[in-house]
Amino acid sequence: FCLMAAPGKVAAFRLPPLPTVGEIIKLFRLKALKQLSQNFLLDLRLTDKIVKQAGELKNAHVCEVGPGPGGITRSILSAGVEQLLLIEKDARFIPGLQMLSEAAPGKVRIVHGDILTYKMEKAFPKHLKRNWEDEPPDIHIIGNLPFSVSTPLIIKWLENVSKRDGPFIYGRTQMTLTFQKEVGERLTANPGSNQRSRLSIMAQHLCTVENCFIIPGQAFVPKPEVDVAVVHFTPLVQPKIQQPFELVEKVVQSVFQFRRKYCFRGIETLFPENGRLKRTEQLMMTADVDPTLRPFQLSMSQFRNLCNVYRKMCDEDPSLFVFNYREELRQKKKTRSLLGSTGQPEQTEEENQL
Repeated sequence: FCLMAAPGKVAAFRLPPLPTVGEIIKLFRLKALKQLSQNFLLDLRLTDKIVKQAGELKNAHVCEVGPGPGGITRSILSAGVEQLLLIEKDARFIPGLQMLSEAAPGKVRIVHGDILTYKMEKAFPKHLKRNWEDEPPDIHIIGNLPFSVSTPLIIKWLENVSKRDGPFIYGRTQMTLTFQKEVGERLTANPGSNQRSRLSIMAQHLCTVENCFIIPGQAFVPKPEVDVAVVHFTPLVQPKIQQPFELVEKVVQSVFQFRRKYCFRGIETLFPENGRLKRTEQLMMTADVDPTLRPFQLSMSQFRNLCNVYRKMCDEDPSLFVFNYREELRQKKKTRSLLGSTGQPEQTEEENQL
């Protein structure tokens, strides 16, 4: 299966003739499960195009997330990788993947498990580790992700980037992943765009994020109701906001809580009712942020200022960081119901929204 090469030369790798992905699906009676938001990509020209976005994969180590019937897997193997780790949660796909593994002896390792809980720290050989400031390691994560898992997974990996652990213990590991088109637009949205969201800030402050191309829904089986975006991530040497992930996430989440209102309204939710107005004004004035801007209009440097000033306020009053606005609302609601609703104000629009 693998042509022997002279010393010092790279062996060219070619997969032997195999059943098509469509034939594998029929052979093992595989059916995309709607509850797992599974969609198969059978067009090998498109799987090749996805793999091409990852960059140079010759002799690289790759982890493919949710390979399913193995369309992208074939394209990765054809790119001449050194090692391919497949992490698949659905046991129905394992026999078809084993067939691919046998066709590429010594190259493929299959893990039957959930990527959300799989420990990536030991997934690759230690010698591949690079310093964070160096060029990215020869490690890539590629995946056509089920829609249900894509957002929680990218948030988890962004936290790993921030802490330099998980798959980023090896350095600035690159990722090439699929998302619903709308999520792809959020990940790359600029200030002022209607798609600008919490995801935009969390991703762009930690990574260079590139929306590579769109795959029309009809290319998938079964056809999803939306088109699909292929997005490439390269972690930045220096994050744009140099604060702990949890703090950045709390500030960004609060700002976008009321995305149609002035940003002042969301920032208020960082503070307890007692002294809320004064502290909100203090934060916005010190951070030099116009309180009448909408959340999606704020620039990255304005978010950085908000996070830095909020951090100082938390250092001065440690109880501030653990304050939870939703919990405060729940307590108020509980008190109202105990007192009886007579004469009590109705639940506010903001409370309903939250």
